[in-house]
Amino acid sequence: MRLGQGPDGPVAGRRVAVTGLGAVSCCGIGIEALWEGLCHPDISGERRIPDFDPSVWFGPKEARRLDRFAQVGIAASDLALADAGELSADPARSGVVFGVGVGGFHTFVEQITIFLEKGAKRVSPFFVPMIMGNAAPANVSMRFGWRGPSEALVTACASGTHAITNAARLVASGRCDVAIGGGTEAAINDVAIAAFANMTALSTTGESRPFDARRDGFVMSEGAGALLLEDWDRAVSRARGSTPRCWAGPARRTPTTSPPPSPAGWGPSPAWSSPSKMPAYRPPT
Repeated sequence: MRLGQGPDGPVAGRRVAVTGLGAVSCCGIGIEALWEGLCHPDISGERRIPDFDPSVWFGPKEARRLDRFAQVGIAASDLALADAGELSADPARSGVVFGVGVGGFHTFVEQITIFLEKGAKRVSPFFVPMIMGNAAPANVSMRFGWRGPSEALVTACASGTHAITNAARLVASGRCDVAIGGGTEAAINDVAIAAFANMTALSTTGESRPFDARRDGFVMSEGAGALLLEDWDRAVSRARGSTPRCWAGPARRTPTTSPPPSPAGWGPSPAWSSPSKMPAYRPPT
């Protein structure tokens, strides 16, 4: 089924609902913790996830075979799926797109150290699948049994935004009815910190303030965020105890402002907006 073609014929561009949110961040686990942290920024020192326990999501063997970036990406996706409620989605029409910066950095540094200190035979046979950027979306797909597109995007700081947009296009085009889009990263270690410090990219004050005239660099952190995206009509027709947060769909056009036709095979660019007559989402206080 090519992009832009639905099961019953061509699809001009469907409205996409955001029905689930999941976050694992230095503010804590869940979107409530993230919102609280954003409203009351008092985190100092390391921006690691303070209370992430892999055993909540994985058995001991599975946890050992997943780098931390994949672990938190899977956890965020699991939270988004739980937030959306029962989906009853066709696995073949359910996809995952995740943005990743560098992939399994912790595993890379660890296994290179083992190679240099203990020799080639001590390198883990899971080294390669643990460091690849697509370990996050691939393991999310396998966890949920989804058989639709499973893709990783690596576009530096824009990776997560691009992944969400591409996941929305999968739904808008009719290729998928359900998709998870998000981003994940966990690369806080001595090598990464040294590299960014030598670039003079890190804040000397330890404060992240990108829009402040006094900004002096960024602050390293780790975490993951995921959005559960659905076809709007499908989402609102099911009483699953979940109200769509917002929607994305083809931008409204007029005859004088309509852009040239998109290249063949491309879906429409989504325009994010609040649904009409839909109360704005307000996290718990």
